[in-house]
Amino acid sequence: MSERPNVRVAFVGLGNMGAQMSVRLLDAGYDVVGYDPSDTARRSFVAAGGTEATTAAHAIRGSEFAILMLPSSRVVELVLGDPDVVGELGPRTTVIDMSSSEPVSTVDLARTVSKTGAVLIDAPVSGGVAGAKAGTLTIMAGGGDDVVARVRNLLAPLGTLTHVGDTGAGHALKSVNNLMAAVGLLVTSEGVAIGRRFGIDPALMVSMINSSSGQNAATDQKFPRFVLPETYDSGFALALMLKDMRIATGLAAALGVPAPLGDRAVEVWASADRDLGPGADQTEIARWTFDNASTRATS
Repeated sequence: MSERPNVRVAFVGLGNMGAQMSVRLLDAGYDVVGYDPSDTARRSFVAAGGTEATTAAHAIRGSEFAILMLPSSRVVELVLGDPDVVGELGPRTTVIDMSSSEPVSTVDLARTVSKTGAVLIDAPVSGGVAGAKAGTLTIMAGGGDDVVARVRNLLAPLGTLTHVGDTGAGHALKSVNNLMAAVGLLVTSEGVAIGRRFGIDPALMVSMINSSSGQNAATDQKFPRFVLPETYDSGFALALMLKDMRIATGLAAALGVPAPLGDRAVEVWASADRDLGPGADQTEIARWTFDNASTRATS
């Protein structure tokens, strides 16, 4: 374990990803103070050796780094707009938004945070709960060279950090990544549904595709681990994937870049979200696709 007794880190957001990431930092020797509105999440964090905070402002007080791992830009805006939080920010504070946020909002927040003397960068991640637990996340950092260099050692226990551009670039890239992942999961679900209808074993299909040109993250990981066993428990909500897809297609529209496939994919995922309801896992898009195929076959 590396000893870093003089570095205090606030971690705001102890959900599926944040819980694993904060523990990685604890295990690396950092003094981590965590906050989450969930009593259960805070108790689990304390049981892992962390220090509990009763508010986000309490967590950030005296911390050199403040990591945010929250569901959306709106929640990030609420946290950083809290007068109590603003009062705790200062020249020695580096705010790292590791959430999947909206790039335009991130740029605006960085300007707002800079008025306190603090600095904000974005560093969203890819790799899921398993990657968070193993410390193998892909970290996409957006911000100034000096600030990204400042956080590199801190974030090393979480995965591999790459500086991808100015503030907001990390969130832009993450949204594009998730749009592509969502399209891949959807088309894989449709392809397997076609094969099932023809009588091909789904596991055999996925195995063959993984040694063929159709291989993608869904065939390589999500289907074998969560869909074929019918557990549908990847730990990433369908609604959050849809949110990220909309960030990407919204950014495309704002930039004047046509994204007809992405737009259509958003429509399909939105239909699944309406049908499956709150709490559905992203991988349930496959079950929803299979059920729709069966319904059409019998109608």
